[in-house]
Amino acid sequence: MDTKFFDAFENSLDDFFDYPNFSILNHDDKISSETLTSVVKSIGYSVTIDNTCKSFCIGCVDMVNSTKISAHLSTTNLSRYYQIFLNSMSKILSKYGGSVIKNVGDCLLYYFPSSSKLENKSEFVNCIDCNLALIDARNFLCSQLRSEGLPCLNYRISSDYGSVCLMHSNNSSSLDMIGPSVNMCAKINRFASPNEIVIGGDLYEIIKSFKEYTFKLLSSYSLGFKISYPVYSVSRKIPGI
Repeated sequence: MDTKFFDAFENSLDDFFDYPNFSILNHDDKISSETLTSVVKSIGYSVTIDNTCKSFCIGCVDMVNSTKISAHLSTTNLSRYYQIFLNSMSKILSKYGGSVIKNVGDCLLYYFPSSSKLENKSEFVNCIDCNLALIDARNFLCSQLRSEGLPCLNYRISSDYGSVCLMHSNNSSSLDMIGPSVNMCAKINRFASPNEIVIGGDLYEIIKSFKEYTFKLLSSYSLGFKISYPVYSVSRKIPGI
């Protein structure tokens, strides 16, 4: 075996870990205000946030126990595992007019662009029906995963409605959003049981009169100062009940 490459690599590491003797406790080593100003003003990653914000139906689908499952999968199998899950979810979303905002590991955040007007009730039906379709797809997903020697999966879905602002970065053409409804949608996800849908109080107030669904108060998310935010499960109403 030719060891020249490994010898050269080993030699290159001789001073790799020789960091400067820097201490945040040493006043002399602190970054000057001039340096900080220069860094902040330099051209690099930056974001702009639209001044005009709109309200949308937001959704979040999050895999359950993905960390434990991924620990037993090879890198190749893990990539395929996430690929099947994320691609399947995004295709269903597209069918119902939903758009993916971003995915973070095993979590997919999305919204429905046509849900910005409260009087457009059909779009809120569309939002909930899409979430139900995502749950319905689980058996097909598990069948597909098993056919490739991969374990079945479970996931939770949460949705809410509220104001968000579009955010753009100078190094990406992808859409991003910020706003309380995005944060709340992610936070209430844990209240859902595996393969269940939960919604926040604001979305519930909009769709609570819809006869197609059954709602159940599950819990409340504490907002501090003795204020809580109700969380409901939602499912299809069984005919005759």
